[in-house]
Amino acid sequence: MSGTQEARQLRIGLPKGSLEEATFRLFERAGFRLRADSRSYHPAVDDPELWPLLIRPQEIPRYVGDGILDAGMAGHDWVVSSGHDLVEVAELAYSKRTKNPVRVVLAVPENSPVTSVRDLGGLRISTEYVDLTRRWLAQHGIEAQVEFSWGACEMKVPELADAIVVNTETGESLRANGLRVATELLVSTTRLVANPRAWADPWKRRKTEALATLLRGALLAETKVGLKMNVARANLAPVLKLLPALDKPTVSPLSDDAWVAVETVIDEVLVREMIPQLLGAGAHGIIEYPLNKVIL
Repeated sequence: MSGTQEARQLRIGLPKGSLEEATFRLFERAGFRLRADSRSYHPAVDDPELWPLLIRPQEIPRYVGDGILDAGMAGHDWVVSSGHDLVEVAELAYSKRTKNPVRVVLAVPENSPVTSVRDLGGLRISTEYVDLTRRWLAQHGIEAQVEFSWGACEMKVPELADAIVVNTETGESLRANGLRVATELLVSTTRLVANPRAWADPWKRRKTEALATLLRGALLAETKVGLKMNVARANLAPVLKLLPALDKPTVSPLSDDAWVAVETVIDEVLVREMIPQLLGAGAHGIIEYPLNKVIL
C-alpha cells in the first residue's frame, strides 16, 4: 500500500467481545459490511477508507489517545477510566443486551453496613476500574485499598474484598450473587471518540463525522417506522392532526384529485395505537415499512 493510500485510511478500533455482534449490526444498518471470523482481529470492510481493528473495549481509549488509532468506539466508562483527553464525536446509545445504558456502580453484600462512599475508608475494593475508582475516592477525600480484578468481581466479596466496582446493565448478576448497589459512580453509553491530532486532520475529521452521521441515523431508525396511506381530501385535516412527524407529513396528489397520498415517519411504539385511529379518521391502504437510517 502506498503512503498516499495509507494516509487516506481512518484507523478505527471496534470493541471485541460481548459488544462485537451489536457493533457489526449497527455498522451494517449504517451501510457498511463488516466480516470477521471468531479468531480475526482485522475485519474485512467494504469501504477502503476504513481500517478497522477489533480490540478489547477497555483498551480502545488508550490506543486512540496514544495516536495508534485515529478513532474508536468505546464506553464512556473506559474513556473516563483511561484519563486520555479525547474528542467525543458522537454518543451511540446501544448495548449488547438492552437499550439501557451501562452503570458503573459500587456493590456490596446485602448485609454490608456500606451505604455511600463515606463508608469506604480503609476497606478493600476489587475492580477492573482501578484508576477510575481511585480518582472517584480521591474526589470524596476517602482512602481505601483498590485492587485490580481480572473480571468476575462478584465472587470476590465478602471473602477477598469488602466491595466491588463493576458495570451493569440490569443488575441481575449482582442480585444473583447476593449483592446490592450502594452507590453509582457514573452512567456510560458507547461513544465514538477521536484522537485530537487525527481530528485536526481535515480528511480524517470529515471521514469520522460522516461515519458518525450514518451510525446515529441507523440508531435513530431502530425506533421508528415509515407510514404511507391514501386519504380523501375531505378527511385530510383529521388524519394530519393524528400524525406526529420529524418535520411535517408529506402530502402528494394522486391521479384522482379527490385523494392524496400521505407519508410520514413515527415512533414504532405508537403504530399499534395509531393505525386504528387513522382508519377511523378516514385513511385507507395504510402501509408500514422499516427504516435503515433517519438523518436529522
